[in-house]
Amino acid sequence: MAEQSLLPPFPPDIQTAPLVKLSLSKLLAHDDEESGRFFEVCRNLGFFYLALDSPSGLTLADAASRLFHVGEQLFLSGAEELTRYDFKDQGSYMGYKGFGGSVLSKDGMLDANEFYNIAKDDVLGSSVDAWPQPAMMMHHADLLRSFVIGSHDIATVLLNHLDTHLQLPPGTMAGLHRIKGLSGDHVRFTKAPPQRPDFYTAGRLHMGEHTDFGSITILFNQLGGLQVLLPGDSTWQYVRPIAGHAIVNLGDALVKFSHGLLRSNLHRLVGPPGGQAERTRYSLVYFTRPEDEVLLRRLEGSAVIPPGEGNTEEAITAKEWIKRRGHARRVGIFKGEDEGNVTFKGAVAPGTSKSRL
Repeated sequence: MAEQSLLPPFPPDIQTAPLVKLSLSKLLAHDDEESGRFFEVCRNLGFFYLALDSPSGLTLADAASRLFHVGEQLFLSGAEELTRYDFKDQGSYMGYKGFGGSVLSKDGMLDANEFYNIAKDDVLGSSVDAWPQPAMMMHHADLLRSFVIGSHDIATVLLNHLDTHLQLPPGTMAGLHRIKGLSGDHVRFTKAPPQRPDFYTAGRLHMGEHTDFGSITILFNQLGGLQVLLPGDSTWQYVRPIAGHAIVNLGDALVKFSHGLLRSNLHRLVGPPGGQAERTRYSLVYFTRPEDEVLLRRLEGSAVIPPGEGNTEEAITAKEWIKRRGHARRVGIFKGEDEGNVTFKGAVAPGTSKSRL
């Protein structure tokens, strides 16, 4: 993979989303002003840049850069080989999802990316039964472990700041996301190849509009492609990748814990703009999610979180929530309603395999 400095630049004439830039070093130092800015972002948009300007941040950035090379090599294995690690038929969200493996709309439009998920619990050796992995991923076990621990540490810092602003007892949020607790946390490698010029004019996307269904997402990009829909606006805007920064966003679990006070914002993935459109787009993500048996409902003990009186929302465990949301659009799995709204029966991805290992 080309180094970021050798890739075509993000076009300067394209309007981009005005994401706030926050400093990891200031948040680690408990800077009150920076913490306040963080909380405002979490309430208003839920997306921000995080400068990895601390020793631990630089270590994470280095691990991410090295994993981009690993991801490229992983996808060079080819879909035929990687399909051996597609575990959807076994009820798992881990492993491989091929090109066209998810449904984007009620008319059956399919996605235009591949991804490979590796469970945090497998990386750290916490799983009772770890999922099989390609040999090359086993060769990079130490690097994956470094990335998982570094990403989870950042998520914990952010969760601790939320405790302060939500007036929750210290450790409340982090206690629902313990690194050794079994959860749906995972690393994702994504690949989206260049598309024909008419691909997007026909309404096709790499990944359709959605909110993340976990707690905190930490994203590393080298090319554009991520777009967000600003609140009150109808125009999708690109998020420009910035060297030395991760893109962080909140997920639906934090909306549930805060009874709607925090924001999980709509976003989608399209092709890179300008000269970047000719390049294959890779990304690396760490998804932080509540532990499996945590109930997704309003947290008690806060004077800041809106009251829950009259709230009849179903209390569901994080594990069941992830199962519903994670499989909702996968071709060959979901036969019912996507969160009660859309039916995706009958969508077919050419070449999709349903065979077990």
